[in-house]
Amino acid sequence: MKFQRFINQHINQITLITAALIGIGLLGNITKIGWLYTWSFILASIISAVPIVLRAFSALRFKTISIELLVSIAVVGAFIIGEYNESAIVTFLFLFGTFLENKTLAKTRHSIKDLTEMAPTTALVIGEHDQIEETDVDFVDTGDVVLVKTGAQVPVDGRIVSGSGHVNEASITGEAKLVSKTSGDSVYSGTILDNGTLKVQATKVGDDTTFGKIVELVENAQDTKSPAEKFIDRFATYYTPAVLIIAALVGIIFSDFRLAITVLVLGCPGALVIGAPVSNVAGIGDGAKHGVLVKGGDVMNTLSHVDTIIFDKTGTLTEGKTAVTHFHTYSDDEKGLLVAAAVESQSDHPLAKAVVDFVQSKHLDFSYISVTSSNTIKGRGINALVNQERVLIGNQQLMADNRIELSTKQLDDLHAIQRQGSSSVIVAVNHSVQTIVGISDVVRTGVKESLQQLKKMGVKKTVMLTGDNQLAAQAVAKQLQIDELHADLLPEQKVTFVKQFQNEGQKVAFVGDGINDSPSIATADIGIAMGSGTDVAVETSDVVLMSSGFDELVHAFGLAKKTVLNTKENIIIAVGTVVFLLVGLIAGYIYMASGMLVHEASILVVIFNAMRLIHYQTKSPKIDVDQVTESRVKLS
Repeated sequence: MKFQRFINQHINQITLITAALIGIGLLGNITKIGWLYTWSFILASIISAVPIVLRAFSALRFKTISIELLVSIAVVGAFIIGEYNESAIVTFLFLFGTFLENKTLAKTRHSIKDLTEMAPTTALVIGEHDQIEETDVDFVDTGDVVLVKTGAQVPVDGRIVSGSGHVNEASITGEAKLVSKTSGDSVYSGTILDNGTLKVQATKVGDDTTFGKIVELVENAQDTKSPAEKFIDRFATYYTPAVLIIAALVGIIFSDFRLAITVLVLGCPGALVIGAPVSNVAGIGDGAKHGVLVKGGDVMNTLSHVDTIIFDKTGTLTEGKTAVTHFHTYSDDEKGLLVAAAVESQSDHPLAKAVVDFVQSKHLDFSYISVTSSNTIKGRGINALVNQERVLIGNQQLMADNRIELSTKQLDDLHAIQRQGSSSVIVAVNHSVQTIVGISDVVRTGVKESLQQLKKMGVKKTVMLTGDNQLAAQAVAKQLQIDELHADLLPEQKVTFVKQFQNEGQKVAFVGDGINDSPSIATADIGIAMGSGTDVAVETSDVVLMSSGFDELVHAFGLAKKTVLNTKENIIIAVGTVVFLLVGLIAGYIYMASGMLVHEASILVVIFNAMRLIHYQTKSPKIDVDQVTESRVKLS
């Protein structure tokens, strides 16, 4: 065991010594020094064969007939017939090929290695008397407060208790943009504080952090094999012994021991065995780099065949937060809007917050407006006294209850807002309608363009399943050109629709973000969770979009198709190489050493082909600026 460990640790030096001995042997041949030529190749064969033979025996202990066994038998055969030069060159090429494979494979794992190295290792923990102690991140407990300085990594998931700054969340979302953070905001382990100073109370530590789960998901994904890999594993189980039998038959039938040994060398399935795994690793690595976590090669393969994508609405197609999307005013000033903001600022209702945020975004000052009294009328709105004027803010029923009639134009504007599924807020001052505001859940930027891009990439049907009301759902579905819509659904009803599509022969992906989406995510052929969603949805899913962007969904779908295609290309290259070598052998153009050279070259070709996936990118769709609009009509 110690000897094998020693050999493995010095494999590169053994390869270098073998190359030097082969060089000396060739020099002996040129200078006609026969003994130098012979003994140099004998030594080169023995030294280079040692690690190969050891690996072959290790595989046999686990009842596996490996490529190394084929090469070992070929070397022994070459020795028997006195072809020391052939055995030396074959073993050197095998070791040198392994060296190049390891180097190039390391590059395919580069993205994943970078990811694991980005994990924070230390934290500055603030003690009871504000003393600061640097400690290993594994010793930080939930509830501890840590100090994060400019340029440092956030060591835990937590909530900012004091301080502010801009955080680079590229390690979580895949997007290298700064996000403003202040007291009360959440921060994530592995992100970097670009400027400012933060005190963060830990809510999740160690492997439980968002970053820790990302690393775990990616590492586990590498070990999950695709159908192509599983097939090749089964194929190799029978293929390698078959090569041994064929070589033996060739030797017996043609009474040509050299030919039999050559068949062993040429039949090595190296490129075939490595082609699928390297594509899988490269694809998963590229996904991680772009904020897409794909949980294994099997998932990658299934995702590539998806033809129906089902979406939840709130928090998936939309941002899950209300905002003003329509604004109509019927006076010469902003009075109605300002009065509404002053009154609504005293409420924590989502619609009220949307109005206040809208006014603040327009940099309008309403602090001078005095709200004397405010009374909430359940199911109607608010009755308030503002600057000694009676103000009503609410729905059409509130206006009717107070005998306020809307003009034809106002009714048209109101109905237009309602037809689009938006909630309407009417503002009346002293029985005169001043403003009508439309408020709805904001559609995520770029969703429409991303869905169109998915259609071009092979998705045949898009479906929305939502628990929201029919009108609101229809408005979003129409805006995004969703093919099919089902609203007012309970979680179990969503699952029923998913199964229905599957029973119709469709390959279904479900995209969601909440706990109520988890059953559908688990039922679908591919479950896709928004990274901003609940832990349950993320854990249940097969694919996680870390920044919850639809450009990530497009990238994931395109990457899956490209990875599966790349795997097929590698299998074709591997099989094609074996066929080429056998034809060349029959034609008399391929020999043992030249065959091994081509064999090793084919392995490098499939690796370099897979490495193209590391740089895979999809073109970002051009955003339609009218996707989310604010309409305003000002009457004189």
